[in-house]
Amino acid sequence: MNEKTLDFIEPDTSVKVLKVAGQKSSRKRILDMGLTPGTRVDVVRRAPLGDPVEFKLKGYNLSLRKREAETVLVEIVE
Repeated sequence: MNEKTLDFIEPDTSVKVLKVAGQKSSRKRILDMGLTPGTRVDVVRRAPLGDPVEFKLKGYNLSLRKREAETVLVEIVE
């Protein structure tokens, strides 16, 4: 498997969420935004300095800071 955290994925790549780690409150917030296990996520673009990163999932775009994205374990979808 090609597992990484969401903050290392390059734009124009599709991934599937495997797991969300982190403290209870921040983990719940990320899950509430739709980043649940099994969800397909497309990386749209990064800000010029690399933070935040924009993702497309479930029909909407979501921007996350790098420190938030590093708590989401994903695998690349071919």
